[in-house]
Parts: sequence; C-alpha cells; structure tokens
Amino acid sequence: MNNYLIHQSLRKLWDTSIAKYLAGERGASSFFNAQDCALLQEIGHGKQEFYDFVEDNINYEGDPDFETFLLVAMQRITFFRGVLKGEAADKIVDTGDLPGKKEQVRGIEWLPRLIPKAKAKLRGEMSDDLMYLCAGDRAFFRKHNIHPAEFLAFVASHMDNDEAVIDFVISRSESSSNS
Repeated sequence: MNNYLIHQSLRKLWDTSIAKYLAGERGASSFFNAQDCALLQEIGHGKQEFYDFVEDNINYEGDPDFETFLLVAMQRITFFRGVLKGEAADKIVDTGDLPGKKEQVRGIEWLPRLIPKAKAKLRGEMSDDLMYLCAGDRAFFRKHNIHPAEFLAFVASHMDNDEAVIDFVISRSESSSNS
C-alpha cells in the first residue's frame, strides 16, 4: 500500500462501496473483496465500520460525507500505527458496555457515552453493533460545534483524563453559543 496516497485508496473504496450500496448490495460480510479487506486491515479499520459510514452517507443524505470519514479514519490510522504499533485490539466494546444515551455529565447529555466510544474507536475495540459518528454522535457534535475528527484527536491526547475532554466540550459549547 502506498501510505502517501492512502486518501486516494480510501476514496476509491468509498466510491465503489457507494455504488454497490446504491445497486442494492447489503451487508459488510460480503461487501468487500480480498483487496478491500487487506486495505482495511492494514489501517486498522473494521469492515462494519466502513460499511456503516457508507450506509449512513446514503440514508442521511450525505451525512457523514467522505471528507469527514477520511478525517476520522486518519485519526484511527495514526493511533493504530503510532500508539498501538499496528496491533489489533484484544477486547471488544459492545453497546451494552457504554453509558446510556440519556446519561449526563455536568449537564451534557450523551457525553458520558461518547468518551468511551471514542476511546474504543481509537483502540479498534468497536463491536459491529457500534458506530463512532452514528446519527446521535453527529447531532452531539453539531450541537457542541466540534468536528468528530477533532474530538478523536483530543481524546487521543487525553486518554486518561476524561475531565479534560469534558472541559474541552464545555468550552467549545460555550464559545459556539456566544457567537
């Protein structure tokens, strides 16, 4: 794989996947060929994760778009290769392992769920029933004026400091409400 051109490889896979989905193909298990699977494995990205981004792009009228997917994927690739040294996760986080959708921290709903979800995304621990940047996540990020890739980068640099992440969200939320 040409790492310098990874964005082009991912764009090609994205476009091919969009076309497959629009043609009626469904399901991550049969959606990708061997070359696609090798690319995804090399960058530490799950088949279901990629499929979910494509599916939501179509079902939510372009949200998330390719550029957002790419920025999020690059955060995972950087963490996978740099911090994890290319090693696959040894545990998986399921939906039931996360705080509830209505749980709050300092009055912010969804954040107690989103922090461990972002950590699971970075570590490659997402089960097939989870998606970082699902519709609920996207609503949270819009409300708090945070790009999902920026949030991942912040979490990556504060993996053991949830309070810093909470402070970051609060400061961003306050600054967006003052604009």
